[in-house]
Amino acid sequence: MGATGTGKSRLSIDLATRFFSSEIINSDKIQLYRGLDITTNKIPLQDRLGVPHHLLGVFDSDLIEELTPSQYRLHASSIIEDILGRNKLPLIVGGSNSLIHALVSDRFDPNSDVFNDVDSILSSELRYDCCFLWVDVGIEVLYEYLLRRVDDMFDSGMFEELVEFFESEAESGPIQQFGIKKAIGIPEFEDFFRSGGGGDDTVDTQLKERAIQAIKYNTCELAKRQIEKIQRLRSAGWDLRRLIATEAFRAVLLSDSDMSSEIWEKNVVEPSVKIVKTFLEE
Repeated sequence: MGATGTGKSRLSIDLATRFFSSEIINSDKIQLYRGLDITTNKIPLQDRLGVPHHLLGVFDSDLIEELTPSQYRLHASSIIEDILGRNKLPLIVGGSNSLIHALVSDRFDPNSDVFNDVDSILSSELRYDCCFLWVDVGIEVLYEYLLRRVDDMFDSGMFEELVEFFESEAESGPIQQFGIKKAIGIPEFEDFFRSGGGGDDTVDTQLKERAIQAIKYNTCELAKRQIEKIQRLRSAGWDLRRLIATEAFRAVLLSDSDMSSEIWEKNVVEPSVKIVKTFLEE
């Protein structure tokens, strides 16, 4: 668990390659859908190191507009049963705390919004024996990292990916906000592309820059909301084991990748391995 950009996917691979019987189940609500791999930050195939991944880019937004938490609970539960039936370890990985809550809460009420309804009671009763790992990064360092990550995403082809997406949606009118179309990057760039942007001769630099700045702002706001939900789960009695990755990310911002990897291993991976090992032995 953790806010966007805190290294959850990286840690999941670190753990899955140490606990070799592991398989990963995605719990990021946008990454459930097919397409926009750069925009939605799906872990690239080569970075998965052969670890099986489930519910990652499997649903088509044109066929199923929005997978509800109840539907996610049903799909993920079935996969967990299959993984356990093969004597392997399921790792649930993602930043959508509403999906995690729907999956593991024993008394899940699909009609109750426990994160936004002040009258809803968030129960700590779980239907699985869970080991929660919360990857946390100091908010100021995280914000700075997220701003850089957006720039890196555009350097990696995010704009070209959005051009292709909006070309495919050219005849559909205003973008309806559901499924993959809720991904950060789509609503922010809609005005740009609808105004004729996207070609070398017609790019409105000011409008494009405004969209990029909106992506950065909304990404930071998303991280803030995710942290608030995690803190609410913790306050409700969920035993979240907090792993502080701030120094590793600070090293990334200083462009010291070797030091970042060393700190990540010491501050995040090694404690996580010990926590999971103890959990499995209990």
